[in-house]
Amino acid sequence: LRLVESGGGLVQAGGSLRLSCATSGSGFSTKTMGWYRRASGGVRELVASIGSSGKSYVADSVKSRFTITRDNVKNMLYLQMNSLKPEDTSVYYCESPIGTGHIYGQGNQVTVSS
Repeated sequence: LRLVESGGGLVQAGGSLRLSCATSGSGFSTKTMGWYRRASGGVRELVASIGSSGKSYVADSVKSRFTITRDNVKNMLYLQMNSLKPEDTSVYYCESPIGTGHIYGQGNQVTVSS
């Protein structure tokens, strides 16, 4: 299983970016997938997750600004980020369960300038 993120970059406050995560391996459509980012202190924090049925969770800090979606045909995960704020600056990771653990992509830098 591999996760490869793309779509990050530099944007001004108030702008938008869309992150994409290409997945390999089987069973994507049955998995709850997530987006994480590095918080202060270096710990990964959950930004959003989406179940196999499409039911999603979004953290309070990004609610109404970020949307998580998935394409079970293309095995792709997305994070649409609107109204970006400087405090959204971080490395964002795509996450998938694997066995009894989790796997993360290589990370994608998102920088929001004020």
